[in-house]
Amino acid sequence: MGFNNPSWSWSELEATLSGQPPSSGPQQHSTKPINRDGRAPGSPSWNAGGDSPAWSRKRQPFEAPDGLHGPTSNADVVPYAELHCHSNFSFLDGASHPEELATEAARLGLTALALTDHNGFYGVVRFAEAAKAVGLPTVFGAEITLTDGLLPGLRVARSEPDTDRQVATGRVPDAHAPDPPGTHLLVLADGVEGYGKLSRALSLGHLAGEKGAPQFAFADLAEMLGGHVWVLTGCRKGGVPAALASGDPEAARRELDQLIEGFGQDRVLVELWDHGDPLDSARNDALYELAQQTGVGCVATNNVHYATPAQRKLATALAAVRSRRSLADVDAWLPGSAGAHLRSGAEQQARFARYPGAVERAAAVGQAAAFDLALVAPKLPPFPCPAGAGAGGQPLTEMQYLRQVAEAGGTKRYGARPTQSEDLSLRSRAWQTIDRELALIEQLDFAGYFLVVWDLVEFCRRSDIYCQGRGSAANSAVCYAIGVTAADAVSLGLLFERFLSPERDGPPDIDIDIESDRREEVIQYVYERYGRHHTAQVANVITYRARSAVRDMAKALGYEPGQQDAWSKQVDGWGGVAVTMEQQEQEQRAIIPKAVLELALEVEDAPRHLGIHSGGMVIADRPVIEVCPVEWGRMDKRSVLQWDKDDCAATGLVKFDLLGLGMLSALHYAVDLVREHRGYEIDIATIPQDDDVYAMLCRADTVGVFQIESRAQMATLPRLKPRRFYDLVVEVALIRPGPIQGGSVHPYIRRRNGQEQVTYLHPLLENSLGKTLGIPLFQEQLMQMAIDVAGFTPAESDELRQAMGSKRSARRMEQLKQRLYAGMATNGIVGDVADELYLKMKAFANYGFPESHSVSFAYLVYASSWIKYHEPAAFCAALLNAQPMGFWSPHTLVRDARRHGVVVRTPDLNASLAGATLEPCSPNVDGESAGASQGGASQGGASQGGASEGSLAVRLGLGSVRGIGSEFAKQIETVRKKGGLFTDTEDLVRRVSDLQLPQLEALATAGVFSECFALNRREAIWTVGATVQSRPGRLEGIITGDAAPRLPGMTPMEEAVADLWATGVSPDGHPTQFVRKELDAIGVLTSVQLWNAEPGTVVHVAGVVTHRQRPQTARGVTFINLEDETGLINVVVSKGCWHRFRQVAREAPAMVIRGRLERAEGVINIVAERLDPLPMAGKTQSRDFR
Repeated sequence: MGFNNPSWSWSELEATLSGQPPSSGPQQHSTKPINRDGRAPGSPSWNAGGDSPAWSRKRQPFEAPDGLHGPTSNADVVPYAELHCHSNFSFLDGASHPEELATEAARLGLTALALTDHNGFYGVVRFAEAAKAVGLPTVFGAEITLTDGLLPGLRVARSEPDTDRQVATGRVPDAHAPDPPGTHLLVLADGVEGYGKLSRALSLGHLAGEKGAPQFAFADLAEMLGGHVWVLTGCRKGGVPAALASGDPEAARRELDQLIEGFGQDRVLVELWDHGDPLDSARNDALYELAQQTGVGCVATNNVHYATPAQRKLATALAAVRSRRSLADVDAWLPGSAGAHLRSGAEQQARFARYPGAVERAAAVGQAAAFDLALVAPKLPPFPCPAGAGAGGQPLTEMQYLRQVAEAGGTKRYGARPTQSEDLSLRSRAWQTIDRELALIEQLDFAGYFLVVWDLVEFCRRSDIYCQGRGSAANSAVCYAIGVTAADAVSLGLLFERFLSPERDGPPDIDIDIESDRREEVIQYVYERYGRHHTAQVANVITYRARSAVRDMAKALGYEPGQQDAWSKQVDGWGGVAVTMEQQEQEQRAIIPKAVLELALEVEDAPRHLGIHSGGMVIADRPVIEVCPVEWGRMDKRSVLQWDKDDCAATGLVKFDLLGLGMLSALHYAVDLVREHRGYEIDIATIPQDDDVYAMLCRADTVGVFQIESRAQMATLPRLKPRRFYDLVVEVALIRPGPIQGGSVHPYIRRRNGQEQVTYLHPLLENSLGKTLGIPLFQEQLMQMAIDVAGFTPAESDELRQAMGSKRSARRMEQLKQRLYAGMATNGIVGDVADELYLKMKAFANYGFPESHSVSFAYLVYASSWIKYHEPAAFCAALLNAQPMGFWSPHTLVRDARRHGVVVRTPDLNASLAGATLEPCSPNVDGESAGASQGGASQGGASQGGASEGSLAVRLGLGSVRGIGSEFAKQIETVRKKGGLFTDTEDLVRRVSDLQLPQLEALATAGVFSECFALNRREAIWTVGATVQSRPGRLEGIITGDAAPRLPGMTPMEEAVADLWATGVSPDGHPTQFVRKELDAIGVLTSVQLWNAEPGTVVHVAGVVTHRQRPQTARGVTFINLEDETGLINVVVSKGCWHRFRQVAREAPAMVIRGRLERAEGVINIVAERLDPLPMAGKTQSRDFR
């Protein structure tokens, strides 16, 4: 989900909610920064859910420069269309954003501009949007790299049934050669039909090869494109110019004849270009003569690679990056001048005066081929419905089938339909709601959409894959009835119109959360069901960020790799290149050379390569490959559109989000572990409410719990004091990175704790705001407010919500505002009360979180909390197996489990599985202790109700060992199950022969051989160095030197360091406990001791850094989490303190911090005054977030 970047600042929002006047300071939102691509910075999805505080961004609308509204009508302007132009979506070839090219072309008065990036339509949607804004006609094409070495006439395109996986062509080109090999063919689509043909041809070429090596055969292209495109002879890498450059005019004539034969004489154009090179005129003369001999036309282009001459420097730097060389090394292959930029018609006419008609023909072709990219978006494919029960057995319609599925599901959820006299019960209201929703679904013809989602959920259910419908689906009783969501919209009083209404544009938004470790099964099910020509994943455009920009530009300028990395680490992690430049100016020291920063600033936010969206898939009734080219992804059996989610939304493609959710995997693992080792079944849907679980949440004992485990959330739980399920719904919505730092949570918490009276601006608001104490928190409440105070219909209220949250609906917003005020006046709400009410509604149109989302997440919050409390060992093992996920590292998760009485054991060759598992244990045996001795029992509680303390221990998995991974770990587990336990290290090497010495040494360092073979870690490292020589093809037992001499065992500190290196987890040795004596000597307090210190006093704390977090709304304040052997410590670092100790704050893995202690309502913070590094033997990696 994504939201528009709102026009209100957080300070204004807090002032509005609290009834206070806004700040008199400068209004930050009044000046909007505009990027090079003509767009404001992407708006963060403040409310984006997930396992970690991740951010997603929505691309902002293109804003045309002032005074630029299209070509001038001056009669002196020479008509000219540029037909050969590369943007930065040619990936390290072009240097300009598509928007920059469109803007410059409009400024120059071009009659049309063709975007012809390499082998695709990657940037065409952005280009079309910008071109439309500046009044520029658009042509769409591609410069296709033909596959060398194919026999003449050979076709490589595959049919849809045959396209199931990538083809290992053995033809992956050297992408880093100074001059990559390949013959180019420049193709321009002739209108909408030509666009579809070209998109299909590009897709089939990509799908005929592998990632990075598509196969484009000339015969395929000629057959598919003939009569629907224009073909230009292209740049110096085109077949015709390349033959001329090699000194073979006859070969050039043969190449041109081949083009004419394949595409038709009237469709082939000889391309002339002039970059000021001395040989350009001679080449153009020869090309013009060839055109005259064959009777084809000539067109003038400029083979554009950047919008303006000033961008030539960036273009050459990108060429150096692509070839992995410095500018000095690649100089011989670079153009000699800045000639490859957009030029006006008058300039081109002067340059090509010797070739009559070349400029005029370019304008004519551009005018003929241009069209608006307002494509007819494909619909969803018809859903295969079963035969009906009536005569003839005709298949049901989609609507009939949906009604049948909803009827069965509704009966299961609510019971059979009631009699007409039953009108107030939940059952009666539920069936009335289902019937009303089904009528609207039929009216809008969205039955197929619901059936597709239902089918995906049913596949998950049949395959025992945990999933749930996230988002607005929770507003729908139909979605609840058919099993898409676990949230009962009727019982919760959620508005269906937040999900679907007649005025909404397009189908509803249903995201499906799927356990992350099995999401691939669902994705492949979609491919198999609909075919790879009709479905594909959405792309994710990977762009240059500040650090990668600095690293690559330093590389281009010839600096050594070590220097490149050192400078990239000096870049501010929470700001762009401009922030780093500003910091260097303030500190008056040039750590990073100015030339590097200037180039990095230019390339920042430019596309670097194409990735795969986290879950978006497009499904279409007609081939989606005719709308957007599809290519192979890096992952096996993944085919991906060349467009991102914003491109798909702009063109009307229907996207389904199949999102991987680590917590669903963790819950599934936990349920399986409890079933296997405890002997009872946990039903996530029917977990009972438990006061002890809520008491745990009130203590903020939530490490590992879904959604409420971050620093901000844990700091708020003791104040919010959740005691029932709906409190968790509020917590999920309230505690977001923006609201928690901006102060918008305070009005609710003050009322919640009785510090402020619950009041309403008008009595009519009690219906909508009563459950949140008079404070609007949810978008659905805004809609209900409009219904209650102004008489809006539910559909009108949703339209109001959307208009308030949009930047582009000023006229419609004004109409709805008048309607709102008129409705309020009817109910006696006028004057200041009406104005204040309107302001509050406008604020939460942008910042309010959908209640439906909160409800969906709250179910997982409670389920994970219940398992953490009652089955802490299973919960810990499940979280480890679901990594990577969540806010905390595996080491912190294990340390938290130890503080709760869970014994955690290191991996063992004969006891461990591939992943973490449970095994019986007796507490306080062999030195194993349960939690309380580790400290923290007073906060987390070492003993949990419902579990037999000490009866189960967590055994870390073999896959957690460095260099082993899941593949080797599963192989070891399988071999052991088939052939019995391993007897020694030689037995392991002979039975798992793929293991090499580095992996064996990592296993030895992790202590994998300590229990099973009674080898201490040093002895094991010695032994595997000898036994690695033994292999299945050699005689057994003849190796020498495997008997280790008497070696001392590792000290506890050395074992902890070894554990951290080998597995990232040290169950019994936190790094700070080994320096505690020294820390005590300088007065450093532990996390537990902070509870006994006086608030307001200056204290010293120390620990390893687990997180650095600087929310965008925190105005430069950074939050650092420290962990010592007894628990967690929150540290607040002001902007000034960060600046004074910036190097330590950014780089130190562990710190000693002096600061002022704050403690209130069960929450402790340290306001930092000084930061110092803490030298320690063991190192951990922090997780740094925005």
